[in-house]
Amino acid sequence: MSGTIIKSARNTSNAPQSLGPYTQSVAFSHYNNIAAQLPVDPHTGKLVGGDIKTQARQCLANIKAIVESIGHVMDDVVKVTLFLQDIADLEAVNTVYREFFPSYVPTRTVLAVAALPMGAAIEMDAIISNGEGTLPQAPCPLVKLARNSERAPQSPLYTQTVAFSHYNNIAAQLPIDMATGKLVSGGIKEQAAQCLRHIKTVLESIDVPLDDIVKVTIYLTNLADLDAVNEVYTTFFPDSAIARAAAYMPARSVIAASALPLGALVQMDAVVSHGDGTPPQLVEDRHNLVIRARNTDKAPRSALHSQSVAFSHYNHIAGQLPVDLATGKILTGCIKEQTAQCLTHIKSIVESIGHVMDDIVKVNIQLATIDDLDAVNAVYSRYFPDYQPARTVFAVRELPAGALIQLDAVMSNAESTPPQV
Repeated sequence: MSGTIIKSARNTSNAPQSLGPYTQSVAFSHYNNIAAQLPVDPHTGKLVGGDIKTQARQCLANIKAIVESIGHVMDDVVKVTLFLQDIADLEAVNTVYREFFPSYVPTRTVLAVAALPMGAAIEMDAIISNGEGTLPQAPCPLVKLARNSERAPQSPLYTQTVAFSHYNNIAAQLPIDMATGKLVSGGIKEQAAQCLRHIKTVLESIDVPLDDIVKVTIYLTNLADLDAVNEVYTTFFPDSAIARAAAYMPARSVIAASALPLGALVQMDAVVSHGDGTPPQLVEDRHNLVIRARNTDKAPRSALHSQSVAFSHYNHIAGQLPVDLATGKILTGCIKEQTAQCLTHIKSIVESIGHVMDDIVKVNIQLATIDDLDAVNAVYSRYFPDYQPARTVFAVRELPAGALIQLDAVMSNAESTPPQV
């Protein structure tokens, strides 16, 4: 990797440690990735007893302990992802959530999953702003911009868009009809289109085009709906003549949720480049900043996403399935072989752009069976023998083509994209 910005990986004894091969907090440039926190008592290393509120409070207390251990506060959080075993628990969780975010609320994504590590009922991860930057960057008073548009669904529990430095996180958009406040009428195509319209509306409200998106995550309750969603998706991307000429598609991950809020069939969130930055960065920089999308033949290609999309000091890697490049099908084999195949694809993408696996700051793992986690960890540790990125793990009801595992990643990008150095 070129450049001299130093990644800062840290742990605190005030939050659970030794629950797997990951680091609690990994900062790079002006963002900090917090590993998914389970409702584990850091003193005992075991799940806390009690109801869903008790477990939710412990997750948030663990996040707060990590945030404070590196000199930050909860108002520095820009994004929370909340994983539930039972979507019916959301209302109870929200009462606890408000205790930790009494005024400002970050962007948020909520979904129910098939299972969580240790049999937990809830798990949460987070991204926080990092105004001090990482060495040799000098601390600077960067300002977080939290904004909402009246033309997209609003909630007292999240902000639609929270920008910090050169990135902007968009809260998960549900297919809500603005006229009724309920799910839009129709099937999966109508719901997918409504989610994408909301994302586009939020972006237009802050004068950002849809083609500034660098990563989209699609959450479906039925993977059989993916072809229909893709049909709609390609009417939104690429969104401009320039993007069409370059055939630009954001990086993308598709996740099978057990359930979504309001009983929706689909929701989508996004990470967006933010060329104008946040104060004191200069607005006039925005039109010169470059989004760099790249693909390599050494990993599976798709017309629906770029393998790797870099912007500023970060690089987003699309979800990787254990596809055998020789056959184009899911690799035949056990969970260890499929895990190695996914990680080999990520390694191939990373190396194709002049990076190494140690440049990864966050990994997300979706499993078909949570009981496979120990076997996954045995393989995973071979790819990260010394340093471990922050990490989120959960089980899903199904994965495409019967795969046993899928992984995506966020990578540091010290060389940045032009005109930054």
